[in-house]
Amino acid sequence: MPLRTISALLLLFFCLPRGGDIGPQEIVDRIVARIENDIILLSDVKTLESYQKLVDGKSEPDDQILERLVNQWIVRTEAEASRFPHPAGLELTRALAALRKSYGSDEDFEKQRRESGLSNQELREEMGLQLYLSNYLESRFRPTVHINPQAVEDFYGREIVARARARGQEPPSLEAARESIQEALTQLEINEQADQWLKESRARLRIEKILEKEAK
Repeated sequence: MPLRTISALLLLFFCLPRGGDIGPQEIVDRIVARIENDIILLSDVKTLESYQKLVDGKSEPDDQILERLVNQWIVRTEAEASRFPHPAGLELTRALAALRKSYGSDEDFEKQRRESGLSNQELREEMGLQLYLSNYLESRFRPTVHINPQAVEDFYGREIVARARARGQEPPSLEAARESIQEALTQLEINEQADQWLKESRARLRIEKILEKEAK
């Protein structure tokens, strides 16, 4: 799946001024949520917003970004507790290369990266985090996924054949499409299991979203 189409997921960095008056373009960092004994900052929200714009071409509203950050906190906390390995340098290098390639030219990519406010190091760190979280969810839930062969056939007829015919095209054979369908259904099941796990985990945590209070 091309990186620019991935919903998902993150540095326009806002920080406390070192001294003097705050200029019109400066924003003071502040707490926007508390989770247990930890915090999420406004700069974290802006980081994710910038990353989404660079990877997906658009970003979610701040309240939705905050929800994602809470979920990421849960995943990261468990991954670190289990000593899950961080992505290898080669994996990260390949992901960055794929993102750069999706822009068509290095000039276009660099222009968008600069406009996002992310330095190359900040982009590398943020993409490394996203790979870490994604890899952990894959390792945690993929082993429990089982796709029924009938589900593959149903998806083939409902999605692949129907779409091809709507476009006046000849659909690929079931066997040619089986592997990609199997993977798509596997990813859907992983997402569903992860969503349920996150919902149950959030119910056990003390979460205070200050950003929502301020918006009311």
